[in-house]
Amino acid sequence: MTAPLPEVVPTGFPPPYPTAGGRFRPGQAVRVRHGMALGHLRTPFYLRGRVGRIERICGDFQNPEELAYNHRNGMALTLYRVRFTMAEIWGETAERPADTLDAEIFEHWLEPSDAA
Repeated sequence: MTAPLPEVVPTGFPPPYPTAGGRFRPGQAVRVRHGMALGHLRTPFYLRGRVGRIERICGDFQNPEELAYNHRNGMALTLYRVRFTMAEIWGETAERPADTLDAEIFEHWLEPSDAA
């Protein structure tokens, strides 16, 4: 039997778990890490190694890659909305190179990029 929603999802502000604060700022170029891990992952494989720009900071949340295994004691991670061009993702095969895709990616999957 599953617990009622209010017992599972914490509410209120500030979050009831420690937060690290964000490392990146809107407009900053970031690269999605190539890292591999076993288990539950939220970062799309096709974005790994790609460069995008931080579109916004979504907030601090517990890591869903840990929550999937009921590990609830870790520090919260900052979640970012990152914007990628189709040209960055698909290269010369992009039908509309200037179109964009936004993906929400946790901070531990991102690293600074030298892209201007």
